[in-house]
Amino acid sequence: MSTIQLAGAGTPKVKDRPATAGVWADAVWRLRRDPTTIAALGTLAVIAVFALSADLLAQNFFHRSFTQQSLLDNYGAPSLDEPYLWLGTDDLGRSQIVRLMYGARVSLAVGVFGALVSMLVGVSLGISAGYFRGWWDDAVQWVVNTIANIPGLFLLLFIFAYFRPEPVAFTLLLGLLGWLGIQLQARGLTFSIREREYTTAARTIGATSGRIMFRHVLPNILPLMIIVAAVDVASLILTESALSFIGFGIQPPVASWGNMLTRATQFTTKGPWLIYAPGAMIFITVLCLYLVGDGLRDALDPRLRGTEKR
Repeated sequence: MSTIQLAGAGTPKVKDRPATAGVWADAVWRLRRDPTTIAALGTLAVIAVFALSADLLAQNFFHRSFTQQSLLDNYGAPSLDEPYLWLGTDDLGRSQIVRLMYGARVSLAVGVFGALVSMLVGVSLGISAGYFRGWWDDAVQWVVNTIANIPGLFLLLFIFAYFRPEPVAFTLLLGLLGWLGIQLQARGLTFSIREREYTTAARTIGATSGRIMFRHVLPNILPLMIIVAAVDVASLILTESALSFIGFGIQPPVASWGNMLTRATQFTTKGPWLIYAPGAMIFITVLCLYLVGDGLRDALDPRLRGTEKR
């Protein structure tokens, strides 16, 4: 008896999650034990705070607005003399770090709100098409196949070249053109969930189609949709950056990481440091979003429930 007690005394006690933990509690438990995903989430949180506090920092710390020019200080190299010079100045003498904060606000807003629009349209059409089937499913799939057969980049270039939308309209258009993959995944999942026992039981007791889709289908596809949304935000940030880089995205004087890169490439010999900061921010943000999406996939995968990620 004493030998067993001594052996047990030297073993550290591991706090396990409850065996009856729900999907979200189990996902949180697994995410807390995934240092890569936690680090990516922390980095994204810092970037988001950096963007949201742009006005406060510009007025009270950097003492420069993002439009304030000083032609005598153009192409200023990065310096520690003043906070607004930490990343140097551009061709008009504007503070690069201040413009980077406002560019973060625009680029993140385009990614997040564009993904929300895509999710709303894609999930709504996917669930309804997968649930009702018939002529409605055929009509939705015809629209999906038609848009999918048009090269996406050329369609965006055509629209933005003729209309030059404002940032809000730009975000809405990106979202309205990016829901195809989400719709197909939501539709495929709805096909299987529609035939489950609990949905059949709900129909038997007289539940309406809207109630079944909202109370039974949507909660079961939501975990996968969250994963898709994280990846979609990254894709939209890259799309916005690419369009702004070639001059068809967010237009100056509004700052975004993409149009900051566009201006920087025109002055690579005079101010090469102007390229590094927006390029690094795009790279880090997109990388973290993909890492978060991968971590969420592992945490929300029902096949991994009850097992600990090593």
